[in-house]
Amino acid sequence: MSWMKWLPWRFVIRRAARKQGFLDPIALLARLRSFAQPSEVGEPLELLRAGAVFHARGLINSRVIQHNLDWVWPYWIERQFDPYDESFIPRAFSITHINLTHRNWTAIGYPDCQELPIVDPRGLLTPFLDGWSLDAWLLAEDGRCLLPSRAADCRQRQDMDPGVRVTTDTKMPGLALTSTASVQLESGVPVCKLHLRARTSINAWLALALRPQNPEGISFVHQVSLSEGRNGWTVDGTQRVAFSAAARRHHVSDYRHGDVYIHLKDLDDQTEGRCDVGMVTAAALFPVKAGETADITATIPLADAGSGVFDADAWDTVHRDHCKLVCPEPHYQLLYAAAVTSLILHSPGDIYAGPFTYKRFWFRDAAFIIHALLCVGLTDRAERALARFPGRQTSLGYFRSQDGEWDSNGEVLWILQRFFALTGQLPSSDWDGPIRRGARWIMRKRLRDDLDAPHAGLLPAGFSAEHLGPNDYYYWDDFWSIAGLRAAAAMIADRDTGDRDDFARAAEDLSAAADRSLAGCAQRLGRPAMPASPYRRLDAGAIGSLALGYPAQLCAPDDPRLLDSVEFLLGRCFVNGAFYQDMIHSGLNAYLTLHVAQVLLRAGDPRHLDLMDAVAALASPTGQWPEAVHPRTGGGCMGDGHHAWAAAEWVLIIRNCFVREEDGCLILCSGVPARWLTTDSPICFGPAPTAFGTLELTITPAADQSIRIDWRGTWHRDAPPLEIRLPGVPPARVAAADGSITLTKVKP
Repeated sequence: MSWMKWLPWRFVIRRAARKQGFLDPIALLARLRSFAQPSEVGEPLELLRAGAVFHARGLINSRVIQHNLDWVWPYWIERQFDPYDESFIPRAFSITHINLTHRNWTAIGYPDCQELPIVDPRGLLTPFLDGWSLDAWLLAEDGRCLLPSRAADCRQRQDMDPGVRVTTDTKMPGLALTSTASVQLESGVPVCKLHLRARTSINAWLALALRPQNPEGISFVHQVSLSEGRNGWTVDGTQRVAFSAAARRHHVSDYRHGDVYIHLKDLDDQTEGRCDVGMVTAAALFPVKAGETADITATIPLADAGSGVFDADAWDTVHRDHCKLVCPEPHYQLLYAAAVTSLILHSPGDIYAGPFTYKRFWFRDAAFIIHALLCVGLTDRAERALARFPGRQTSLGYFRSQDGEWDSNGEVLWILQRFFALTGQLPSSDWDGPIRRGARWIMRKRLRDDLDAPHAGLLPAGFSAEHLGPNDYYYWDDFWSIAGLRAAAAMIADRDTGDRDDFARAAEDLSAAADRSLAGCAQRLGRPAMPASPYRRLDAGAIGSLALGYPAQLCAPDDPRLLDSVEFLLGRCFVNGAFYQDMIHSGLNAYLTLHVAQVLLRAGDPRHLDLMDAVAALASPTGQWPEAVHPRTGGGCMGDGHHAWAAAEWVLIIRNCFVREEDGCLILCSGVPARWLTTDSPICFGPAPTAFGTLELTITPAADQSIRIDWRGTWHRDAPPLEIRLPGVPPARVAAADGSITLTKVKP
């Protein structure tokens, strides 16, 4: 935003602030901007808006939670506010209280349904985005209460056959509670189901509790009413919860009278509650007889009957043809299945990086997630998402999701070219305009080559991948722009050789400018490693410069700049075996760790598997990753608690371990863990789309140390050269559409 726009208001704002004893906001903003490179976009409005909403809730949390610690709160609050817990954070001068220790949840849903309910680590179900939640408690007649958010003994899992179910088991002596959350179709409408099963050794009450809270904190409920048949709630006059049986007892409370949990032993029964401040709590109670099992199901419609047509066989349809993994390691098998399911849920039309905090569109996240969709054969979903891209392109050719995102055009052009390569299709004429405009926007956006500065010829300063630091001339933007220009040249080659040559030449010019700038960095730093920008020292932001090798493949696998960058990161920026992003994220990052692993895999460095194992260990019991993981608690500390980009990267690293493209050749099996070859169980992967066609692989170890590899290809044209680089056996090069080869392990 130009300072000229502020001129009429600067005097008024400064005077009003000083009169009230506040810092001058104009001077403060100027100071903040001085720490970044001059840029046309200081901070994207989308991030400012999201941050304001985030901290507004945190401010409400600070006014409510710490003064009412006798309430039953979500798991993160119970731990983060407990001085005896490792997750404890002193509040002191913190203006806002937000979840910084256990940002973990698992999305459930139905293919193409926009609503993505989430389940927290102790079974708290939030059916609607940023809404209220449902909890379950077990109250024994001897006074004991089984509260999952406070319980020590809890297990959670995700089942994916055929849909998605998250089951949470909580126990204490004589009491056991199981909750299972899922989304199903009923009369063609997606509904969220919470099934509760209670088992006790003494008489007890099973409580279904309405909570004005979710994994981010307070979420207001102003009114709730129990139906005449006592078998459901109406919440705030619009949303409904149906019970499978009539509540025997029912209690309601408001903020002034405290949590309904405090009033569960009251004799009075209430059927309606209101609260002016939005803190209504309610509990429907159902009897549980000693030695018996009680089952109750709550049903919440997620859409109206006329909101769309949903396929009753949607899960079977999306799972039927996608690329499957069969391996002897159950944890890896679970993580792959969970990641594919995550990709399906987060692509209902637009692509979302998460079900809650990041349920919004970014080109950057979309490019990686669409690539994963393509690589597992979910082509229709990828194509549908790509078809929405032109609608977000400005008349000048900028693919805009947020201002200042200079990498977006390169990412869009790159993923579009990958779509055509992996499907074997040629770009239709409908794409000519968006491709040309997108490429020429990059060409115009570049700075002049004759600038007497290290950033000469690069993209302007911007916020880029916002976790790299303040606005700067990020190489991340340049590498993606080079990849995008090359992709545009390839896609337009058969239609217009003039544009093809222009785009190819522009790509080489930008590449030469980046090389010159990097050479200057190497001289300044005394080593070839690539910093985040020409003006940065080597720090965690250098992770963005790995885009040169992965996924853009703009350099050879053994490029010294790439490998030295990895060595720097491994030596200085890894904690507990995973990449620690100390800027903004301040946590262990699964998807960025896998970027390093991809560079190592491509270079033939076996350390890629150590990084994969570290990421696998960071996954939640349901097989998901938050955006960043707290190094001490193991819980999420940044971003969405179910991060779809992380899921995409797990799919992509598994795929590349089995098959990846390199210099006109397919590299097979180069990342398959050697420990998988010590059993006689076949290892299968496919059908896997590649730039040459679709491949199916089977690896069969034998007791005599021999390993048989079978492949079957459905190629777009001629069969490509295949190079088998299975760990522990000599490499072999073959050329056949279908075939088999038996290799013998090398003796140690």
